[in-house]
Amino acid sequence: MLGVFSSSIVSPPDELVAAGCRTPSPKIKATALVNKFVQTNAAALSVQIGDDVQLAFTHHKESLLRPRSFAVKDEIFCLFEGALDNLGSLRQQYGLAKSANEVLLVIEAYKALRDRAPYPANHVVGHLRGSFAFVVFDKSTSTLFVASDQDGKVPLYWGITADGYVAFADDAELLKGACGKSLASFPQGCFFSTAVGELRSYENPKSKITAVPAPDEEIWGATFKVEGPAVFAATK
Repeated sequence: MLGVFSSSIVSPPDELVAAGCRTPSPKIKATALVNKFVQTNAAALSVQIGDDVQLAFTHHKESLLRPRSFAVKDEIFCLFEGALDNLGSLRQQYGLAKSANEVLLVIEAYKALRDRAPYPANHVVGHLRGSFAFVVFDKSTSTLFVASDQDGKVPLYWGITADGYVAFADDAELLKGACGKSLASFPQGCFFSTAVGELRSYENPKSKITAVPAPDEEIWGATFKVEGPAVFAATK
């Protein structure tokens, strides 16, 4: 899965900008990245939302234990990869039909976060059990919400393209060719929300997250780590 967002939706993280400046490397633009994804993945689907957002999705080479899914409801777009162990109880909690899958559940959870303020984001994501990574974009509010599971069972990466778009994907090699050293693994047990304006740990939302410059031999430009008691869960 792949999502790219212009700077009018999300400001490129300073840590990733700095990483790319320390070790300049080849990059490509967001449109070329999406085109590469579509061309190299069988039966890929891509969606452009206005001038600022592109999403792409495929079942090609997906894990049986971590299937990918995509859905749109009430102008909320969601890319999801993984499986929730407590999907049944969450369906009941959010009043969903037994046929509702993970991607629809995440959309409903996001809507609860958006519409039932004040409703802490860490409560919404913290209730999810299993392996998951997802990208939610709310067209009605131009809000981006991204999260990864507590143990990093589903890999997720983010980086900055040549034209300043922030890209999220489950394929490190795809982003490496597009983002150069402006690339990092998205920290597990964390969420990023443009409504909140920063990256946070949902296991310990008061803990600070810092970016440590990565050695030159690594493909990453930086490694994000959660300080305090949640650091093991977020970085192991």
